[in-house]
Amino acid sequence: MSKTYIDLASQINRSDSVFLKQLPRFVVRGLELLIRQDEINRILNKFADVEGVDFLHKLKEELNIRIEYKGLENLPDSGKCFFVANHPFGFVDGLVLTHTVGSKYGTLKAIGNELFMLIPQLRPIIAAVNVFGANPKDYLRGLEQVYQSDSPITHFPAGLVSRMNKGRVEDGPWQKSFITKAVSCQRDIVPFHFIGRNSNLFYTVYLFRKTLRIKANIELALFPHEIFNKRNKTIKVIIGKPIPYSTFDKSKTPAEWAQVVKASLYSLS
Repeated sequence: MSKTYIDLASQINRSDSVFLKQLPRFVVRGLELLIRQDEINRILNKFADVEGVDFLHKLKEELNIRIEYKGLENLPDSGKCFFVANHPFGFVDGLVLTHTVGSKYGTLKAIGNELFMLIPQLRPIIAAVNVFGANPKDYLRGLEQVYQSDSPITHFPAGLVSRMNKGRVEDGPWQKSFITKAVSCQRDIVPFHFIGRNSNLFYTVYLFRKTLRIKANIELALFPHEIFNKRNKTIKVIIGKPIPYSTFDKSKTPAEWAQVVKASLYSLS
């Protein structure tokens, strides 16, 4: 019997939003179609008995995503590193990053949006964070355990998906935490630069809501569209040489070093 992993109607009913609860059923159904709820549930049911790194491999095969690497030889023998990347796609870049690191080292922890915990197959590899607000104490404790472990850690320091700015798709400022933890936990940093962007629709919606000064990130509803838009596509990624954690001395603040690493990553193209 099929299981419903993603159920937007139930999530709305359990929410505290009076506005959402008043939405007509046909509007809710339209939203379910927009987020490709049925397709996502079909895939999750298909691989219900697979989890972690093995699930990443299956998902890559299901979407028939091909990966074109440059610099694969730069992956170090030891996986005790931060594998950091720009974030142009929103999910597929995360899939490729974790698939690549998991294939090399057999295991990993991915610092990721807490929403991914809704997918049971991903829970073993996710170190959950709230990207839009304060993190609860259990999240912080879990992160600290991951930092202190020997597991490879994948991370998108921007926190949010790349947006359009002055005609260019690029991450916003990178957060400094991966620098401070690289130093304190003695983890080198391995940069991954993804080449590509989302659809024009994604950026049009973003620019529309910025023009109208709408604070809600309504373009996030298009993430499933962007996932399936990458089906049968080739994703290009450049892997840079590891940056020793000893690089990050007192000559710059951690926040400044974070932007230096970001600029270095973008220069890989």
